[in-house]
Amino acid sequence: MADKKLHHIVIVGGGAGGLELATGLGKKLGKHKKARITLLDLNRTHIWKPLLHEVAAGTFDSYENQVEYMAQARSSYFEYRLGRMYKIDRAKQTIYVAPTHNAEGEEIIPERQFSYDSLVMSVGSVSNDFGIEGVRDHCMFLDTKREAQSFQNRLMETYIKANTQNQPLRPGQLDVVIAGAGATGIELSAQLHKVSRLFTSYGLDQIKPAQIKIHIVEAADRILSGLPPALSAAAHVELNKLNIDVITNERVVKVDKNELITHTGRIIPAAIKVWAAGIKAPEFLKDLDGLEVNRINQLVVKQTLQTTEDDNIFAMGDCAQCDWPEMNSYVPPRAQSAHQQASLLIKSMCARVKGKPISEFKYKDYGSLVSLGKYSTVGNLMGNLTGNINVEGFFARMVYLSLYKLHQLALFGFYRTAMLSIAHALRSTVDPEIKLH
Repeated sequence: MADKKLHHIVIVGGGAGGLELATGLGKKLGKHKKARITLLDLNRTHIWKPLLHEVAAGTFDSYENQVEYMAQARSSYFEYRLGRMYKIDRAKQTIYVAPTHNAEGEEIIPERQFSYDSLVMSVGSVSNDFGIEGVRDHCMFLDTKREAQSFQNRLMETYIKANTQNQPLRPGQLDVVIAGAGATGIELSAQLHKVSRLFTSYGLDQIKPAQIKIHIVEAADRILSGLPPALSAAAHVELNKLNIDVITNERVVKVDKNELITHTGRIIPAAIKVWAAGIKAPEFLKDLDGLEVNRINQLVVKQTLQTTEDDNIFAMGDCAQCDWPEMNSYVPPRAQSAHQQASLLIKSMCARVKGKPISEFKYKDYGSLVSLGKYSTVGNLMGNLTGNINVEGFFARMVYLSLYKLHQLALFGFYRTAMLSIAHALRSTVDPEIKLH
């Protein structure tokens, strides 16, 4: 039975930052009965979100690499609760969790309430369709593992059908168009290029690689606009080598069942359309008992990561708007931001439990890396710390891969991360290069 006298820290959202925070607090406070830590998430498993484009392409096995929340909670001394928060009462310091239903619609968990002493909102972000006609109806998204798996199933079904049909392919039948040339769109396009070439070797030999076209549509004048122009140009060159059609200065205004239409009237036929053109925080944050939000639903926080209207409520990651004074901007929605904020909040919660003052968050930009699969990796290191150091090729790829290992280290420690890496290396020698079911 949980000790109700302990300071209760409730974390809503088990993404990269939320799960790292729950794990760290569990080991520092929960293990020693200095606080009670509860993690609430609407899923039963966690997967690192920057890898969802690989799950979608079928080059990364989500089942092999997912983290079971219940198992992580047991080994890291925190409580996990399945559910979706929908409301908060700040005066009572209580959150309200909607009923949970199974696939048949049967209620398996009733509506519940959880009181808190400290509340951390870490619910991430979702795709922003900007209200463009047809996007929600005809585009696929990669916000969750389920959506990524749905994309992979759709991709396989599309190619299997084309491989066995008697009539000629219709225009765009095997094509994929990606709206948005940020990291997700670029990385997905490279993975899809690799997968489309592998299908032939796995028996879909009636489809020729030349029959498959991948398009990227970007409203800005260059891809990867968040990176320095030189790296953006380098990535563009690599995409050209892969024969990926990169279309810039074209803003999507409408999406139909079989095509995407831009503001100049350009029509791009494609069987599969992916929306990766922007993000926003979840809609329910807009009306969270008077907490301040910005135009994309992010909770506005002070430098301590406390919300502007309530010092008992914190926000981190993609769902928070936090100032970045050195750049006269806001902390960008990146995995490294969530990781740094989780590290600070572990210290802040430990101090808060002891009644001591908490520290302010200072974001350190370590740069950005974009992987083009086995073909290349481009990016910049050190970010704004000491000036950009542009990197490409093998070294950049190794640094990119290390980011996921850092996340695993935060969750599992050195020994388990090493064992997982060895197991993955061994499995890769017998598993197919892509998921085929």
